[in-house]
Amino acid sequence: MIGELFIIFIGVVLVNNFVLVRFLGLCPYIGVSKDLKSAVGMGIAVIFVMTMASAVTWLIYYYFLAPGPHNVWFALFGDGVDPSAFDFTYLRTITFILIIAALVQLVEMVIIKTSPALYHALGIYLPLITTNCAVLGVAVLNIDIFFKGGEAVSWSLLKSLTQGFGAGVGFTLALILMASIRERLELADIPPALKGAPIAFLVGALMSMAFLGFTGLI
Repeated sequence: MIGELFIIFIGVVLVNNFVLVRFLGLCPYIGVSKDLKSAVGMGIAVIFVMTMASAVTWLIYYYFLAPGPHNVWFALFGDGVDPSAFDFTYLRTITFILIIAALVQLVEMVIIKTSPALYHALGIYLPLITTNCAVLGVAVLNIDIFFKGGEAVSWSLLKSLTQGFGAGVGFTLALILMASIRERLELADIPPALKGAPIAFLVGALMSMAFLGFTGLI
């Protein structure tokens, strides 16, 4: 079991990195990676949101959306009714987005209270975690991978938590690497036409190619 969780973790951090391999969450990856402090702050926020979203969305999906005897609506109103009548999986996307939005608001309030400077440094990219496709992507992938035939696989919740935490760590790793390189590039003599976004896109492409070298690791 521990080995399986380790494989899931390494898989989403390196082999299937959400930013550099799946190409999800590229907006904050480019926008917040201008300096290392902002990158670390955003990374920690994303780790928290991804991990909590993985847990909450799994519970909501299993107990409220997926049909079966474990469905809360079936337990309350399903006497003599086919369990398939309580199949609300079509509400998955909108439900997950609402959960993620609530978690982001919680993170935003905590950062405003504890570190106003970091809040201003992150700017618009902090509330944009709500629409960050990487966060929604990990929640959806948890359901697609760890549910078979509408039923949760063995240790499904723990595997979802591992994948969510690992995806956040992989996102943070990509941000920190990118921020470190861009800070060094500020001191480099590069052509004026490549300064700013162009060189950032080139670096991102090279990093993505480098991470493809992890393919086949597991």
